Amino acid sequence: MCTSILELVACKGSGKSPEGWVNLTHAAISYDHPHHAMLNDAVTIDFVNKGLGAGTRVGVELDLKSAKALHKALEKVIKDVEDDVKSRPRSNDIMKAA
Repeated sequence: MCTSILELVACKGSGKSPEGWVNLTHAAISYDHPHHAMLNDAVTIDFVNKGLGAGTRVGVELDLKSAKALHKALEKVIKDVEDDVKSRPRSNDIMKAA
């Protein structure tokens, strides 16, 4: 049964498709029948560049447990990066102190 669960988010980055590296504009995240993974349902993430057409995409299909683990890992990395960046002195701060 199709779930029609879909979220579309703008993103900026690069992904490697079969044709090579492409600049990304969006990610479509859904929960539905996978196209390739041997699962009944999957969290599917398609990274796309809207200007390059639907055929140019970087896709992954994950079971729900793997998607949750990925979500948790992304949250941890982002938190660690933001905490580390906050603790580093900025060049503007050094200039003001001088």
